Amino acid sequence: MSTNSPPQTVTVTIDGAPGQAWAGQSVTAVLVAAGIWPLRRNPVNGQLRGPFCGMGVCLECEVTINGRPGSRSCTAHVTDGMDIRTHTEPLPTAAHG
Repeated sequence: MSTNSPPQTVTVTIDGAPGQAWAGQSVTAVLVAAGIWPLRRNPVNGQLRGPFCGMGVCLECEVTINGRPGSRSCTAHVTDGMDIRTHTEPLPTAAHG
């Protein structure tokens, strides 16, 4: 007889939309499973960026989690009620005059 119980399902919010995930799953895994690959824009050239190294070194997976910008989604684990925000909106442009 196995003593392992099935993973607990939790509710998360991704860019304002409700979603489901397994408790303890990495935030990156939840985003990719939801079909969200680009997570932010490069602040220098505006290119879309997504998870790369998977271990918190490259910083390409940074998102805002529960209001904390700069959270590394590959090392963060989902909890019930977590609010996840990606940063793929266009960057503001400087006024040219």
